[in-house]
Amino acid sequence: MEQEYNNYTAEDHKVWSILFSRQMEALSLNAAKEFIEGVTKVNFQKDSIPDFNEINEKLSELTGWRLEPVKGIIPEKEFFELLSQKRFCATTWIRKMEELDYLEEPDMFHDVFGHIPLLSNPDFCSFLEGLSEIAKQHLNDPFALSLLGRVYWFTVEFGLLNENGTLKIYGAGIASSMGESKHSLSDKTEKLPFKISEILRTVYRNDVMQDKYFVICSLEELYQSLPQLKKELVNLIKEQAV
Repeated sequence: MEQEYNNYTAEDHKVWSILFSRQMEALSLNAAKEFIEGVTKVNFQKDSIPDFNEINEKLSELTGWRLEPVKGIIPEKEFFELLSQKRFCATTWIRKMEELDYLEEPDMFHDVFGHIPLLSNPDFCSFLEGLSEIAKQHLNDPFALSLLGRVYWFTVEFGLLNENGTLKIYGAGIASSMGESKHSLSDKTEKLPFKISEILRTVYRNDVMQDKYFVICSLEELYQSLPQLKKELVNLIKEQAV
């Protein structure tokens, strides 16, 4: 499918503008510098929904990635297959004005504003590529894919980063949500050191705000964790088969 850009209404662009403005205000001090830099690199504009063709031109130059328009959430197998081709899934619909603060499933603001900035960062992209390569080896194993989904959830979606002693947001599920961006950094949540073995064994819920977050020291640390992830995953698969 394609993004039918001319079909967006004035209200659609206004929704983007409201969400963009308030999230940038919230994230200006609380997001990882790589995220803020990425917003500039992909040239997001406050008053208009991003054009996927223009984003793809930018990403192609920066990291070789591109957006893949989809109707909604797709199966893990298909999702990881597209990631392995450097294609990141993004819906093209945007929430209505009355839905600014809550949606049952991710819309284009989450997929684009939350995820695209870091797709301009080579270290982050290397992690995604490595994660997808591991997933490709287990595409017919739902158990393995579910474990890899946990890693994706606690990093790409809901990861925090220790930046010179200060907690910063880099996960898209946090960056695109006003509520989660405040909640994640509050003293109401548990912040845990980044540890692949623990993440693989941690179940999450996608219908509530998170109660725990794993904290990395750099985006490069994500990439460096891939050999251990591969090893731990194989061990858990063997344990499950017994």
